[in-house]
Amino acid sequence: MRSRYTAFVLQDESYLRYSWHPDNCPRIIHLNAETKWLGLKIKNTVAGGATDKMGEVEFVARSKISGRAHRLHEISLFARFENRWVYTSGKNTNK
Repeated sequence: MRSRYTAFVLQDESYLRYSWHPDNCPRIIHLNAETKWLGLKIKNTVAGGATDKMGEVEFVARSKISGRAHRLHEISLFARFENRWVYTSGKNTNK
């Protein structure tokens, strides 16, 4: 999760594609050069250990776009693919 957050901060589309399951990776990844990322907090993890095939990460990522604060609270699902963890999907839990 932290490496994907860093890829968004650095606008590293190639790493985001590498870390996304190919069955779910969007054709276009929208990266906004105006987004200023302010921090990532991991709130909870489920599974995701060395012998697991699936894992879950709950996080909050804070950012500013055009001076306006934003907060993304998501539960992300990950799976093992070709001996690495890849993002499969996420559920936005913003209220």
